[in-house]
Amino acid sequence: MNKKVVLAFSGGLDTSYCAKYLSEILGYDVYAVTVNTGGFSKEEEKELEKRALNLGVKEYRCVDAQEDYYNSCVKYLIFGNVLKNNTYPLSVSAERTIQAQEIAKCAIEIGADAIAHGSTGAGNDQVRFDLIFQVMCPNVEIITPIRDMSLSREEEIEFLKNYGYEKEFQKAQYSVNKGLWGTSVGGKETLTSRNYLPEEAFPSQIKEDQPSELEIEFKNGEVVAVNGENFEYSVYAIQKIEELASAYGIGRDIHVGDTIVGIKGRVGFEAAAASVIIKAHHLLEKHTLSKYQQMMKSQLSDWYGNWLHEALFLDPVMRNIESFLIDSQKTVSGKVFVTLHPYRFILNGIESEHDLMSDKFGSYGEANRAWTGEDVKGYTKIVSNSLNIYHQINGEKI
Repeated sequence: MNKKVVLAFSGGLDTSYCAKYLSEILGYDVYAVTVNTGGFSKEEEKELEKRALNLGVKEYRCVDAQEDYYNSCVKYLIFGNVLKNNTYPLSVSAERTIQAQEIAKCAIEIGADAIAHGSTGAGNDQVRFDLIFQVMCPNVEIITPIRDMSLSREEEIEFLKNYGYEKEFQKAQYSVNKGLWGTSVGGKETLTSRNYLPEEAFPSQIKEDQPSELEIEFKNGEVVAVNGENFEYSVYAIQKIEELASAYGIGRDIHVGDTIVGIKGRVGFEAAAASVIIKAHHLLEKHTLSKYQQMMKSQLSDWYGNWLHEALFLDPVMRNIESFLIDSQKTVSGKVFVTLHPYRFILNGIESEHDLMSDKFGSYGEANRAWTGEDVKGYTKIVSNSLNIYHQINGEKI
């Protein structure tokens, strides 16, 4: 019997090459697995299966991981208002971590001798896949033909043709990776520090030019309704917001960051739902959380996003931070009102029974009901005491 290898299969040139190389050259029975984290339609899934079987794999499966992806990762990115470098909603970073886990589960299930992916040696994904595999199935060999042999596109195409696989692999002008939490876009512009992506590079083109109102309802930090329509699962609510907001070209930008392997990189992205939801959620938190809850959340959320990006999702500290984030959402319930415009959106305000901006305690800008002016005088004397001592002792030395 041949040895078994589970291949993370996207259907592109690199993973198509891997499928043939693993079976024809290395002699493995190849189990090709695609993990859908929101990037494939049913029709696309069928096409991927057909492609994999034509490449001679022993078995193909597509794992629908959208719900697991949301429950194990995306909802914490919402709870934490996570934007890497204040810009990027970690669309691909989060996806790869979940995809790698599902691939590892398949390898364990079938008793695979090896596990393979088509990453090159240049980016973050090789680390994300390898690290998850090494933790979840440490005794399974990791095979990475594209990285190990530094293959060119032409070499891969020629190899496939020699084995009778004649598919036309046209090199796209822009590489696009679509998922539930956003779509990454790479092209010649993102390989520079100067140029922005053109309109045609983004997969969602402008369909609406007149403003429209959007109402998002949260319950304990999760999206439960959109424009009055209730959703059983937040995944469906996210997809609805994506449909509405992407028609305006909302959520486009270029992220500049530090890769895990130590170099700077740029990636374009389009994340309409993520952009609107994170900002709407953050506004609701400003009204419903205390000052110190917000301060502590901000710090922990930054760490959570950084460690997720750095492939450290399985570190137990991530579960600790998730517990904090869940607890912080007890009062984050209510409605947020948004106006959508081409390329932008406006947060108009919120309604919540937990709104701490209440007229029970004062008329804003005019008077208060909880203290007097004399109370403030005494308070400022106490608070300023340590500062007075410091400045009187140091005088002109500072």
